Amino acid sequence: MDCSIAQSNYQITRLPDYPIHDPQLSFTAFVLSLASTAAIHFGDLPDPLSGRPAELNLDGAAQMIEILSLLDQKTRGNLTAEERQVLEQVLYELRMRFVQASGGGKLIIEP
Repeated sequence: MDCSIAQSNYQITRLPDYPIHDPQLSFTAFVLSLASTAAIHFGDLPDPLSGRPAELNLDGAAQMIEILSLLDQKTRGNLTAEERQVLEQVLYELRMRFVQASGGGKLIIEP
């Protein structure tokens, strides 16, 4: 039986080294990390690898919002007041940004 690994066209890219100030990841930092990923999908933040603005990816942004919403549901009653506030605020802002990015934020009356 041959157990060799086949050659592939994929190249492993090493991510840049980021300084770690606190080795423990907090819930708030995790939520903000997911929100940053959504912002990259919205094209609001540059791609961390290339440094260039990312293209709008509504599906990716929606997935991050769904993940945060799932976290909201599954952690209800188990968060500190600060963690709950951060999660609710992030979800609200990302949902409003999604409406805006998908063209649903048009004004009824143009100024």
